[in-house]
Amino acid sequence: MWILWAVTLLWAASFSLIGEFLAGNVDGYIAVFIRMALALLLFLPLWRPRRLPVTKQASLAAIGAVQIGVMYLLLYHAFLYLSVAEVLLFTIFTPLYVTLIDDVLFQRKHLPLRWWLAAGLAVLGAAVIRFNTLSDDYLIGFLLIQGANLCFAAGQVCYKRLPLGNARNQMHVFALFFIGATIVTGAAMLSFANFDLQPSTPLQWTILLWLGLVASGVGYLAWNLGAKRVNTAQLATMNNMLIPAGLLVNFAFWGQDVNWLRLVLGAAILAGSVYLASRRPAT
Repeated sequence: MWILWAVTLLWAASFSLIGEFLAGNVDGYIAVFIRMALALLLFLPLWRPRRLPVTKQASLAAIGAVQIGVMYLLLYHAFLYLSVAEVLLFTIFTPLYVTLIDDVLFQRKHLPLRWWLAAGLAVLGAAVIRFNTLSDDYLIGFLLIQGANLCFAAGQVCYKRLPLGNARNQMHVFALFFIGATIVTGAAMLSFANFDLQPSTPLQWTILLWLGLVASGVGYLAWNLGAKRVNTAQLATMNNMLIPAGLLVNFAFWGQDVNWLRLVLGAAILAGSVYLASRRPAT
């Protein structure tokens, strides 16, 4: 469980860097492709393809393509229809999708009701923190974000259930995850990017190096390793812990305003959901 907490803090700090230094200055599709390409370069020297059968190699590449590639494609399209606040609000349903996908695709018997309750509490806690008034024309954006949520949830669950051996073995085959992600994000960049907004300053490239090698490379490997060590409800609820963590980082480093009542109440509900999820051994 500590791995998921560590990655949550890592990603919270990384999202803050994106908002402060890259958003509006570097095209999102270009930034994501660079991140995936850098993460791929990190793992290529470690790649030992003979450690996995061809079918599992294809499955791992497909997981990366869906969990990151298609997810980002849908996410960035949603910004054409939604405000930033609406995008953040609509991402809160991921815990329910994690639980649903694992229940429907991988379980011989239904998951415990307590785990569904934990996922529901995670959504409620995030909603308390993030809810804002919606615009009139939000439906298309809402559906795009739910597609992104489903992709991210499906990737996590499928990786959790894909037999890949111990952590060392997973590190030696994780290049496949980013091969899939790089192909999809590269195609999206060529199709949709504004190439007038390329990274151009040393600071932007330094941040992209951090995001690619550490937040994406180390971060996604660690998150998926952690997913294999916790139960479905713990994985589901931890998906929304990034919301209070990100707000605290923004307040601590950038002085952004925080509604402390909503943050404390929502974080308490989220913490309760994680506690409820942790009352059963990992499975």
